[in-house]
Amino acid sequence: MERRQARTVVFYVALLGAAVAAYLAVRARGAGLEEGLRLPVEAAPPAPAPDLARVMLALAVVMLAAQVLGRLGRRWLGQPPVIGEVVAGIVLGPSLLGVLAPGAHGALFPPSVVPSLGLISKIGVVLFMFVVGLELDVRLLRRNTQTVVAISHASIVVPFLLGSVLALWFHPLYAPRGVGFTPFSLFLGISLSVTAFPVLARILRDREMHRTPLGMLALACAAVGDATAWALLALVVGMATADVGGALWTLPLAALYLAVMFFAVRPVMRRLAARVERGREPLDPGTLALVLVGLLLSASATDRIGIHPLFGAFLFGALTPHDGRLADGLRVRIEDMVVVLLLPAFFAFTGLRTEIGLLQDARDWLLCGVVIAAATAGKWGGSFLAARLRGMGARDAAALGVLMNTRGLMELIVLNIGLDLGVLSPTLFTMLVLMALATTFLTSPVFGALTRSAPWSRPAEG
Repeated sequence: MERRQARTVVFYVALLGAAVAAYLAVRARGAGLEEGLRLPVEAAPPAPAPDLARVMLALAVVMLAAQVLGRLGRRWLGQPPVIGEVVAGIVLGPSLLGVLAPGAHGALFPPSVVPSLGLISKIGVVLFMFVVGLELDVRLLRRNTQTVVAISHASIVVPFLLGSVLALWFHPLYAPRGVGFTPFSLFLGISLSVTAFPVLARILRDREMHRTPLGMLALACAAVGDATAWALLALVVGMATADVGGALWTLPLAALYLAVMFFAVRPVMRRLAARVERGREPLDPGTLALVLVGLLLSASATDRIGIHPLFGAFLFGALTPHDGRLADGLRVRIEDMVVVLLLPAFFAFTGLRTEIGLLQDARDWLLCGVVIAAATAGKWGGSFLAARLRGMGARDAAALGVLMNTRGLMELIVLNIGLDLGVLSPTLFTMLVLMALATTFLTSPVFGALTRSAPWSRPAEG
């Protein structure tokens, strides 16, 4: 056992050291590349005033399409509903409805509606990230700490390096004007490294495998991986948005924010959870309002610091006790509204920004295939290698790698951040959206084929 632990530590240290050295070598090579696209930048015309009736009509159509395609995808293809919901967003966007019925597309999503839909979707994603943090169970991390850390970080490091290497090829072709190689390569690397913890949890629950050894290990690895990826994303966003003076302030302000959250906010949330647990009434509106105020203040604080507000929402949820009546009440009050109303708005907003027609020739489609292959090879390969070194069988390690290759919603959130910041071009954004769909779509059938008699698929004892 001690020899295995020592081997894991050596592997982990070597992996991090090799990753840092490899990325610095890639960065040095990419520093000499020319800037990307040289398209002229035109000032966007002012958006028309929002029309409330049109916004509500668009939301109704989006909700209906998401529900219908989500149910059809689950019933006919055995896919989690998020696949159908994402496809619904693309169907309603310029890639399909805009081509087949441009008049209907223009009537449903005129310029006056799109900004409002974007604002609603961002609020929905902030609330959703709070729920994701609330679902984070740190007890999962204590059962196989070394295995979880090794697999989760290997599943980030390997695809991150592959993404940074791809940036050498993609930067001259698809980088927006004025975007340097460093933020572009970092963002492309993170885009290939994300695992969709919520979608993975939904897949395991649908198969009643979330309490099996393999399911619990996958959830723990995805939770650590997502937390690490969000920390990296916060760093990259700070580099991409802050000037030199602002960047110097971001680190100490972030440290102050973390200190306040861990040493002041977390004890308050624990006392609040204990008070709710002692009460006899369900979660009252005053307590719900207090939690939502804390959530919004945390998200606003990270935004002001120079870190994306989603990180603040996620951390506030992670520091809220996830067991007991407080957490149960918050899930009931928040999750349904977010999943049914606000996340479909996010998928539609993403679909409106995804134009498959931007992939105009064989080269674009070939490079899109390269992105999908690199993302799959990196995520699956890194997880598989680390799992094998931790003593798992080949079939079980392969099944775990397939689960870690799930992306879905979390990937779309990262991609929208990159597009908003101007780090990703619309063409590369479309490629990465297609990558997220392809990798998530493959998870259920491949995982099912690998786990049909696998020992790790049996429920855990006790």
